[in-house]
Amino acid sequence: MPGLIPIVIVVLAGLGLAIQPPTNAALARVSGSVWLAALVSFTVGTATLLIVWAFDRTPLSALKGAPWWAWLGGLYGAAFVAALAFAAPRLGIAAALSIAIASQLVAALTLDHFGLLQLPQQPVTVTKLAGIVLVLIGVVVFRRG
Repeated sequence: MPGLIPIVIVVLAGLGLAIQPPTNAALARVSGSVWLAALVSFTVGTATLLIVWAFDRTPLSALKGAPWWAWLGGLYGAAFVAALAFAAPRLGIAAALSIAIASQLVAALTLDHFGLLQLPQQPVTVTKLAGIVLVLIGVVVFRRG
């Protein structure tokens, strides 16, 4: 049962990721700016995290040992939110997310294989490569409609 909780959390997060681009695209359409839409999205997210963190009470000093590259997560998140707010109305949410997922899997396989960013090394296997190929085929199928 403990292994089920992380799966449920990731499923719920995945559902949120599917809903986030069209909601941000709606903000971009109304405002005329992908950047303003992304800013509103991150402002709401930041406010939510501040409220949750207020209950968690981990001190800011806990971050002092973080490597330099660990501070870049927000940059990637902002780029993702803005890119999907831009792409979703142009490609469709299924195609945009399938492209994003395919690129995430290729990057993740590379990070795992080389044990980059302090991850445990997990070598590439034929099965993992086959999985990525199937996702890439899915991207082509989504794009063709």
